[in-house]
Amino acid sequence: MAPRRRSATDAVHHPVFARYYARFAPAVDERAGIGAHRAELLASLSGRVAEVGAGSGLNFGRYPAAVREVVAVEPEPLLRRAARDAAAHAAVPVRVVPGVAEELPLDSGAFDAVVVSLVLCSVGDPDRALAEIRRVLRPGGRLCFYEHVRADGTAMALLQRSLDRTVWPRLFGGCHTARDTVAAIGAAGFTELSLRRLRVPEKGASTPVSAHVLGSARRP
Repeated sequence: MAPRRRSATDAVHHPVFARYYARFAPAVDERAGIGAHRAELLASLSGRVAEVGAGSGLNFGRYPAAVREVVAVEPEPLLRRAARDAAAHAAVPVRVVPGVAEELPLDSGAFDAVVVSLVLCSVGDPDRALAEIRRVLRPGGRLCFYEHVRADGTAMALLQRSLDRTVWPRLFGGCHTARDTVAAIGAAGFTELSLRRLRVPEKGASTPVSAHVLGSARRP
């Protein structure tokens, strides 16, 4: 019998990383200050929201009451199960569905906002993912992003590129450290780009994923 071909909805499978992330990410978020950044990212949202790459649902408890519904897309099976558990305890309605960022199972122009947080580093095709995000947003809708990005310093940027070519994506669920996500958002046709750059954690030694951006952009 021929092996089953994976569909787009189960094409991402990182069981070791997923188990680690589901167990330890909440504590890491709080120690590094990431939880506060997630809260800031979501604070002004309202209406219907799509969250792309929801992971284990760490954002769900931080959505404000003005959000009418969250449709959360997560491709990794173990993380998707954890996200559904988190959705059951969220203060706003959250529906978790399978799917990949490059082929979102969502209607065009159906959302007031799309959220990505620590996601665009790990998608297979960031440009296609951003095109899909633009598609599902209504005209004037907002892309709200919180991502780690390429470092400014030459030495760290060189280290990032070396890691991306070797061990980092294999160890961390497809994550890449050196992506220029801000440039990619602009190239995807988003406007009114507003962001601030962060160092995570704020104190201590820098790591290959210390350079972060938090901001938003609009679909024209």
